[in-house]
Amino acid sequence: DDFCCQLLALGTGARRLHVSAAFSAKAKVAMSRFEPSTSINYGKMHENINIVRRRLGRPLTLSEKIVYGHLDDPAGQEIGRGRTYLRLRPDRVAMQDATAQMAMLQFISSGLPKVAVPSTIHCDHLIEAQIGGVKDLQRAKEVNEEVYNFLATAGAKYGVGFWKPGSGIIHQIILENYAYPGVMLIGTDSHTPNGGGLGAICIGVGGADAVDVMAGIPWELKCPNVIGVRLTGALSGWTSPKDVILKVAGILTVKGGTGAIVEYHGPGVESISCTGMATICNMGAEIGATTSVFPYNHRMKTYLDKTGRGEIASLADQFQDDLVPDKGCEYDQLIEINLSELKPHINGPFTPDLAHPVSDIGAVAKKSGWPLEVKVGLIGSCTNSSYEDMGRAASLAKQALDKGLKCKAQFTVTPGSEQIRATIERDGYTKILSDVGGVVLANACGPCIGQWDRKDVKKGEKNTIVTSYNRNFTARNDANPATHAFVTSPEIVTAMAIAGTLDFNPETDYLTAPNGEKFKLEPPTGDELPSRDFDPGQDTYQHPPSEGRSVKVDVSPSSNRLQLLEPFDKWHGKDLENMRVLIKVKGKCTTDHISAAGPWLKFRGHLDNISNNLLIGAVNIENNAVNKVKNQLTGEYGGVPDVARHYKANGESWVVVGDENYGEGSSREHAALEPRHLGGRAIIVKSFARIHETNLKKQGLLPLTFADPKDYDKIRPDDKISITGLKSFAPGKPLTAVIKHSDGSQDSISLNHTFNETQIEWFQAGSALNRMKELQ
Repeated sequence: DDFCCQLLALGTGARRLHVSAAFSAKAKVAMSRFEPSTSINYGKMHENINIVRRRLGRPLTLSEKIVYGHLDDPAGQEIGRGRTYLRLRPDRVAMQDATAQMAMLQFISSGLPKVAVPSTIHCDHLIEAQIGGVKDLQRAKEVNEEVYNFLATAGAKYGVGFWKPGSGIIHQIILENYAYPGVMLIGTDSHTPNGGGLGAICIGVGGADAVDVMAGIPWELKCPNVIGVRLTGALSGWTSPKDVILKVAGILTVKGGTGAIVEYHGPGVESISCTGMATICNMGAEIGATTSVFPYNHRMKTYLDKTGRGEIASLADQFQDDLVPDKGCEYDQLIEINLSELKPHINGPFTPDLAHPVSDIGAVAKKSGWPLEVKVGLIGSCTNSSYEDMGRAASLAKQALDKGLKCKAQFTVTPGSEQIRATIERDGYTKILSDVGGVVLANACGPCIGQWDRKDVKKGEKNTIVTSYNRNFTARNDANPATHAFVTSPEIVTAMAIAGTLDFNPETDYLTAPNGEKFKLEPPTGDELPSRDFDPGQDTYQHPPSEGRSVKVDVSPSSNRLQLLEPFDKWHGKDLENMRVLIKVKGKCTTDHISAAGPWLKFRGHLDNISNNLLIGAVNIENNAVNKVKNQLTGEYGGVPDVARHYKANGESWVVVGDENYGEGSSREHAALEPRHLGGRAIIVKSFARIHETNLKKQGLLPLTFADPKDYDKIRPDDKISITGLKSFAPGKPLTAVIKHSDGSQDSISLNHTFNETQIEWFQAGSALNRMKELQ
């Protein structure tokens, strides 16, 4: 009953699996690139599922099976969708380099000697796209040497695997190496759900959550609702897996998936490749979903075989009933999509849920005054950089080249991993994409997260770009708020880059060859996986030593990139009185608005320095200005972080007031660390995005929501706010805000919260990390 596969290493291509024992009750697989003690324990999960199914007396969805299969106490844990908090035991942790810095600094602060679960660091965020892959990577290694050295040595000391810069994007590496059907993985990046394409429950979190799991503490998650998406028909022609999630985003909006797992099922699943399913799950982050997942099928089995994990597929086959939904299971919401009728989509600008069929975008753009000329087309990213994606894009590029055409727009190509880069180079895709005008960038995030030294337009110049990325918030890609960024499939990006215009519909429109010939592009084609094995490329993985205590981790006191953490102050035991309103935010406020990326990424390991970007992108409702708020102590206007520092220096606590879905987007916990560091005590909004709300709780802040959303209008920029009821702070019991206006009048409003008892202890201790230390 303890069917367990101990995975000692995991690799792909030339670094293949080797079976060290025949399958039995304890089948062991030895491989070359994986952390010791990693286990695939389907037997334990199966046992937990049966316990919970008997308790609930009903069929289970797939996501319920995997989530409940990882319960710390399946027999005693209260389970209520959308209501109770679950205590879970995830199998592993993954961190990208921008978030790993703070996560590892917090782990160091915990005083623990070694991580308790297999964990990895992936260097993908700090490489700026400028010239081309090779030169950009070399420059990044030089510029970020201090940070890479910190992460490599911290990983070695505390037992964390280290993927060097150039390895690839975290989510592609996870899909190729670590995800498998039924695993529960948490990652310090919002697009961690990419692993759902392999039937895994992969959830994006902040660094403090990762520290809990790495410390061996049960991890808390509010029991998710389950949104079912039933797929019928089959993909064909110009329609791609990306169009499924673009359509779903248009239906559910950026907050429609909050608090839920999106579970795809139905006969249409069979027409989608494993990496295509990953694309769909990846961009589920844009609807606020906890994660997304597909049921185990032959597509996943084939992908596991091709990436050197056939033994895992054999194990999954034996437990297939636990890796698909039960017949008769019920969803909290059900969406049906006929893939045979689905048309290619393009979403944007400025938000990923503004969905348009490609056939309509030209007319909508003309009516809306959006620039029609496509300045740059960008393919790749963690969402769309698979072998299949690159092959389909190359098939279109080859058609253009055969007619003597090249891209009218600039065109960039981002391979998702070193393995993808090496394989598409070997198989000729790279040459085709380069010949049509493409510049191959480093195996990294690059322009998708604002790591783009763009030169072709000036800041403030209105222009259009088309990407195969997942997120297109204002100024995200190039720091230019006038850039209209649209999200679509790599195929549509390639076609529009060739045509050079947004109103090109490749299903109906013609291109003109240099000889005057009119021709239409044939629908894209591409192999799901390479006919030969993947070429693994360079080996860029550093395995942690078996004993790392002697490894020295240096953090210079004079560094402007790294800074050891000091514990936040504990709650003083009283109500929070007369706090200033630092800023009342108007409209959308993502984590990009709260803690910008791009050039600020270099300070992700230095809390004080990066706090200088606090809310510099948020719109102040008082004056519709960005980064301009009134200092109520001096009467002068200044930048948001400057005013926050002045309040803190003068002993004045403050609050932020915000709108709907506050903190949507990235998992970056700096958006919670910075307000706490600069003297913030509470964030009061109409509603929160899931990850950001948890991150705020972890750092000892109070994320609170208006019981009546109209109370947002009662707060004025020069108010003083007191939060009362903290001495009897309890789950489900609202708090009260007393709003004192400058004219002497006041209002009293009710504020809701989602704190449970453990989270209230975090607040009282000053942070979750402080509470962890108290319990040691």
